[in-house]
Amino acid sequence: MAPVRKNSTLPAGNREDPTKPPMFRFQESLPKLPVPTLEETASRYLKSLQPLLTPEELKDSTAAVQEFIKPGGIGQELQKKLQAKAADPNVKNWMIDWWNFSAYLGYRDPVVPYVSYFYSYKDDKKRRDQATRAAAITTGVLSFKDMVDKGTLEPEYMKKAPLCMDSYQYMFNCCRIPEKPADFPRKFAPEENKHVVVMRKGQFYKVMHEVDAKQLSTRELEEQFRRILELAKGNSVPPVGALTSENRDIWTDARAKLVAASARNEEALEIIESASFLICLDDTSPVTLEERAHQYWHGDGKNRWYDKPLQFIINENGSAGFMGEHSMMDGTPTHRLSDYVNEVIFREKITFDTTTLRSNLPEPAEVKFVLNKDVETEIFRAEKDFTELIGKHELKVQMYLGYGKGLIKKFKCSPDAYVQMIIQLAYYKMYGKNRPTYESAATRKYQLGRTETCMPPPAFSLHTNTNWDAYMNVTNPGRSVSTDSVAFCKAMEDPTAPPSICAQLLRKAIDSHVSYITDASSGHGVDRHLFGLKQLLPSDKPKPSIFTDPAYAYSSTWYLSTSQLSSEWFNGYGWSQVIDEGFGVAYMINEGWLSFNVVSKGLGSERLGYFLGQAAEDMREVMEAEARVQPVKANL
Repeated sequence: MAPVRKNSTLPAGNREDPTKPPMFRFQESLPKLPVPTLEETASRYLKSLQPLLTPEELKDSTAAVQEFIKPGGIGQELQKKLQAKAADPNVKNWMIDWWNFSAYLGYRDPVVPYVSYFYSYKDDKKRRDQATRAAAITTGVLSFKDMVDKGTLEPEYMKKAPLCMDSYQYMFNCCRIPEKPADFPRKFAPEENKHVVVMRKGQFYKVMHEVDAKQLSTRELEEQFRRILELAKGNSVPPVGALTSENRDIWTDARAKLVAASARNEEALEIIESASFLICLDDTSPVTLEERAHQYWHGDGKNRWYDKPLQFIINENGSAGFMGEHSMMDGTPTHRLSDYVNEVIFREKITFDTTTLRSNLPEPAEVKFVLNKDVETEIFRAEKDFTELIGKHELKVQMYLGYGKGLIKKFKCSPDAYVQMIIQLAYYKMYGKNRPTYESAATRKYQLGRTETCMPPPAFSLHTNTNWDAYMNVTNPGRSVSTDSVAFCKAMEDPTAPPSICAQLLRKAIDSHVSYITDASSGHGVDRHLFGLKQLLPSDKPKPSIFTDPAYAYSSTWYLSTSQLSSEWFNGYGWSQVIDEGFGVAYMINEGWLSFNVVSKGLGSERLGYFLGQAAEDMREVMEAEARVQPVKANL
């Protein structure tokens, strides 16, 4: 069931290496992540500040930027160092090590809820039984795993350009390991670890997915899961998995105590960490979209191992979903995996198996830990901290059924940019202002590429004779909040603004957004470039004023953290806010509906969900009014 190789014309520079497996045949010819010019980044950065600052604040920030980039200044010195690193033939991506450390592996807050993310799968009406659905999902995942392990999986493409496939190595037989000052990923040999770990009521069971060089059939997997449901009945053990929900430093210390308690514990940890992936057989039956979102995003804190990159959750009523750990792999690979699994199931490529069960299959083996009082105390604390932390969060799923991608395309608008404006308008309705907003842009067309923040194209010079007053009167875009999007939001909430003007401003804001998300995906964003320059600052020298300017911190304080991922097989997708004063808004754009997963720390997720629906209705009205206006024909 592997995808067929594409024969479309490749962009210049992308060469196939016939000596590599199909999945990696473009890897070495992928371009390196570029280093934008200082002037380009400075221009984009200042434009991104314009809708967020007062004129006086903007002048102060402008002075700091000019000081930073002046000839012979510290900015020029740092730029040369960064360019030298990017040009080093031994460095595939100048940013990746810094970014993985700062954004993920060095991050010490709990991975749940702050790093983990989820997909909620559509119900399978033919597989309402927990073990039956778990077996079908496992079979689909193993089929995908086989292509990854053999390297036969077709690379991903974006506008015919192949994307970096390096992160797929962290998908299977891998685990995040806690350590100070930074965690690390541990990859295990797939040929030596042909097992999954199944969790039930906080207990762990090892199930071989290959015996005598033959993969277990779907029916054989189902019987293994049924046996685990029986074995786990009535058992009650301290949930060791709860430790993985803790602050990373606390978990590092707790892991050391766990290993010290018994030599058997290190063996048990390796079985879990080396497993191909996890199957979580939960003892719940979520029904509503919010119930499902909570179950897949964090669960009860006990029946999970949050450090695993792949966990498939199946509930007693047959509902199912996925939970991912984000540190070494962004959402697109697991999105592809989940789409593949659901497609082969719903397209009936995985049929109900009636083959004879093999008699030599090993019994599911319980993975037991030896606990002492110190470890049990750590588990109790983890359970308490998890309950307290999750209790502070609000989650609202706004399923908007009024329209979707189909109608947005009829308006001749980019669906993603259009929905970004829904989010901007909803926030404006709630707070009467716009604030810094993050939307990720994938940079995987470069070697080891990950993400960038959307930024605008440069449109003015930063030489010392720049006419700043003229600049202040020019509408320029900036990150996901732009002067165009601000003007649009203000007009939409102004009862005197004609619908035709609102529609024009909406189109202008959308055009700006499309422009800068394209540039960000091409490595011409601002945030990662400034981040890289900052990493090269000498530790014994004071920071340049550009980095101590309050606008620098404020402009990258994401009051709205947003991202889109859409699938016909999902009925939900989401993750957390990134600051306590902000919202996380994950959205899906399907043909006839929109879905928003809104998370915050008690800021009113339900209220923002309401405003999202209201904003979508308001925008539909102005766009339909525009469509009804007939052009005036000249009298000939």
